[in-house]
Amino acid sequence: MKILGIESSCDETAAAIVEDGKTLLSNVVRTQIDIHKVYGGVVPEIAARSHIEVINPVIEQALQDAHLSWDDIDGIAVTYAPGLSGSLLVGTLAARTLALLKNKPLLPIHHVEAHVYANFITGQAEHINLSLPSRQPAFPMLALIVSGGHSQLVLFKDHGDYELLGQTQDDAVGEAFDKVAKIIGLPYPGGPSIAEAALQGDSKKYPLPKAKMQGAYDFSFSGLKTAVLRAVQREVSVDTTFPSFKLPELLNDVQRKDFAASFQRVAIETLVDKAEAAFNDYSPASVVIAGGVAANQELRRELQDRLPITIEYAPMQLCTDNAAMIATLGCFYAEKVAPSSPFSLEIHPSLSMTKTAWSKPLLQN
Repeated sequence: MKILGIESSCDETAAAIVEDGKTLLSNVVRTQIDIHKVYGGVVPEIAARSHIEVINPVIEQALQDAHLSWDDIDGIAVTYAPGLSGSLLVGTLAARTLALLKNKPLLPIHHVEAHVYANFITGQAEHINLSLPSRQPAFPMLALIVSGGHSQLVLFKDHGDYELLGQTQDDAVGEAFDKVAKIIGLPYPGGPSIAEAALQGDSKKYPLPKAKMQGAYDFSFSGLKTAVLRAVQREVSVDTTFPSFKLPELLNDVQRKDFAASFQRVAIETLVDKAEAAFNDYSPASVVIAGGVAANQELRRELQDRLPITIEYAPMQLCTDNAAMIATLGCFYAEKVAPSSPFSLEIHPSLSMTKTAWSKPLLQN
């Protein structure tokens, strides 16, 4: 089974083809990072217009790279939730149109759930050169999903059968990385820039708090972000009324790197503490991390150090938004769930993963 995946939930326009839920035949991503970097974050209207400009060429490139025609494609998987409304509309309209024109099954895919399935890609075409896991994760599987919009711990019993154990109660960890980067004067996106600066910083220089939550597996990063802000204000001898956008110019490079390292240490410890607790309570057969923050090398190192099983990580190129994960999940989805109608499939910009477990009634259209 060969599934074409289409992803356009935020600021990457992507298309990929995956065979049998494990072999990557093509993977095309057009990023808008340079466009949005000027604004310090994603501008939804600009993102949607950029998707419109490149969506068709990206899809055609995915077919060409895989040396396939439409006759070889068994289904079209597309992100319909969650994400920016305008961005989601571009991808789903393209997928719905192609499903009608090419007479292909249409598979609606939840973006956050799909991030987990980047870990199921274990093979690749000759023209692709990624460092992939040697085998697919085993069930039950504990997934730590960490990105700019989500921080969740999910226990998968099987494909489509999962339970949300805990999640952030405010900011997602990736969002906190972006906001802290802005406070200390590092470029967008904050995850990579903080990780790079932290390599030369003292992670114990500034004591920062970990949030205490009622839910055993819940997260909170808003307080940590505020603690960094207050610590920076104290460090440069200004009061709490001083504008945060003026703080970067008062920090020197050493201070900047020490704040980056101190913040990253506490943020990652918060994630790993919860993942370790869930592992001890549920004894999963495998553990995966997924989402953009899963590319963080310090998170990978600490999680492996703290857990007593070997963890095989997806390559960093498949941690950020891509269509390979959409197509991979689409392969498993197609085996168990009937396709949706291209005439009536709708987007759901804020749909939770808890609404899409396959054992429950799906939003079929």
